[in-house]
Amino acid sequence: MGVSKQQAEENRKAILAASEKLFREHGIDGVGLSALMKAAGFTQGGFYNHFESKEALAAEVVATAMDKVNHDLKEAIAAPIAPGGNRMKRQVDYYLSGVHCSDIEQGCAVAGLTADVRRLGNAAQSHFASGLEVMIETLTALVAQQRPDADQDEARRAAIAFYNQMVGALMLSRAIAGADRRLAEEILDASRKMLISNFALDEGPA
Repeated sequence: MGVSKQQAEENRKAILAASEKLFREHGIDGVGLSALMKAAGFTQGGFYNHFESKEALAAEVVATAMDKVNHDLKEAIAAPIAPGGNRMKRQVDYYLSGVHCSDIEQGCAVAGLTADVRRLGNAAQSHFASGLEVMIETLTALVAQQRPDADQDEARRAAIAFYNQMVGALMLSRAIAGADRRLAEEILDASRKMLISNFALDEGPA
């Protein structure tokens, strides 16, 4: 008996989800088809029923991951803020927390996939770039809320700088957490304080 269209779609989603987790943890080149299909609950032979190549799979993983991270960012920013609170500070506190730093499998897709994207094909790089552009637009709007005197170009530059610094700090902290936990935490703490000081300005009413 053949697999229904709905079941085939569910199987495809399972492969994508398992692949993203493994790619984040081990790098795309560090995961073979056998391992990722086993993690998804299927045999290696079924891979080509869903994807024409590992490169095609990687491109779809990047696209799916970037869509999710943008959805999550917009929801996080839009969430109600307590009186006296600050949306940008809230984002920094979460992003540069020890919990997020440890959550490689489910945390920020940008930090999790950046090191591999440059080695992938044009499709994956295009998905990554498109997702990153959406993220910058979202953060530009957040900067503009806090800096009403800034024009659009100034707000965009600030948003890019803000996000670059957050992602860089997270990646550096993750890179050494196993070898030097103290320095890894110091990187998060110093970056968190600097970003809040430079970007988290007073907000108006929520």
